[in-house]
Amino acid sequence: MKSKIVNNYASFDVTFTHGKGATLTDSTGKTYIDFLSGIGVNSLGHAHPALVQALQAQVARQLHVSNYYLSDEGNAFADELLAATGYSGGYFANSGAEANEAAIKLARKYGWMTGGERRRTICTLAHSFHGRTIATLAATGQEVFHPDCFAPYPAGFKTIRANDWDALRTAFDDTTAAFFMECIQGEGGVNLVDAAWARAAAARAREAGALVMVDEVQTGMGRTGTLLASDTFGIAPDVVTLAKGIAGGMPMGACLFRTAADDVFSAGDHQSTFAGNPLACCAGRIVLRELQSPGFLTRVRTTGEYIRTTIAAWHNPLVTDVRGAGLMIGVAISPRVSPAAVKQQCLTSGLLVSTAGTDVVRFLPPLTITDDEVACGLSRFKEALTLCAG
Repeated sequence: MKSKIVNNYASFDVTFTHGKGATLTDSTGKTYIDFLSGIGVNSLGHAHPALVQALQAQVARQLHVSNYYLSDEGNAFADELLAATGYSGGYFANSGAEANEAAIKLARKYGWMTGGERRRTICTLAHSFHGRTIATLAATGQEVFHPDCFAPYPAGFKTIRANDWDALRTAFDDTTAAFFMECIQGEGGVNLVDAAWARAAAARAREAGALVMVDEVQTGMGRTGTLLASDTFGIAPDVVTLAKGIAGGMPMGACLFRTAADDVFSAGDHQSTFAGNPLACCAGRIVLRELQSPGFLTRVRTTGEYIRTTIAAWHNPLVTDVRGAGLMIGVAISPRVSPAAVKQQCLTSGLLVSTAGTDVVRFLPPLTITDDEVACGLSRFKEALTLCAG
């Protein structure tokens, strides 16, 4: 049945009815291995028992209260998330774009507080992606996301290339309010940022008086095998943004801050009706608890490494590179075949994947994916590559 919702997503004509773990079933009864997890959202997979039980109980107790008041679930999740990540304060949002909007506003106010009209520029990276609102599009370092039909875009953003050491000589000055980066550029093609370069960039930004902000909308909450990807970079961000897998499928985001970013926001600076509602916070608590369970993140790392090494060992002529961290994986495809064609064939073969950048097929499976589901998914991916090769 064709949807009446405007097709902004170029959606496939497949309707899913239910799922379990990393397996989804469509309206015809066909099953698929989910290597996408709702674009990294279903971090605990489908119908995770602890998440289902907690949400059912919370629905019967409380769905929403105005942010003019506090909720016990919101208070508890804030305390637990801040303790786990090492941040001192935060703002809950409904999505990654909203979390990044909060970070942008925080950076602009910080710049105004520390440098007045002069300090307003936010430096981002080429091939980055920060969201679909007008401001987050302006922050995104990809021209494909800047069509003329949505212009004019907000001023005050500049881009430099990741891992470009020469760019650091002139990237930051007393006009810079913040340096905003991703540790791995997901939408840009699963591009890994060099940790040594990131540390140098963060140091230069701070020398110029700017905040260091990391967009962990896709890389955060265990996706790369650590709670935050930036934990392994040694840059100690002042601000980090989260979303996607933070609440296991419930719409939620967060902007966390500390050090120089503390005490920037005050009442009225940034608000949202639905942000931090008790149902989403309840889900977030379950996700965080599971991520912190013994061995969980170790398995994310080992499973991701197994997937990458297995694909590399095929020596398939259509695969030119396999990269990533944890269960955030990019498979670069030869120009002989488009990634979109591979994605379509994967769907036909019963595997859900996405594309990223110009030449990459991207995997973001549930962090709970089983060995059997991995094996089945890899078998279907290999079949799809063979059929695409002709």
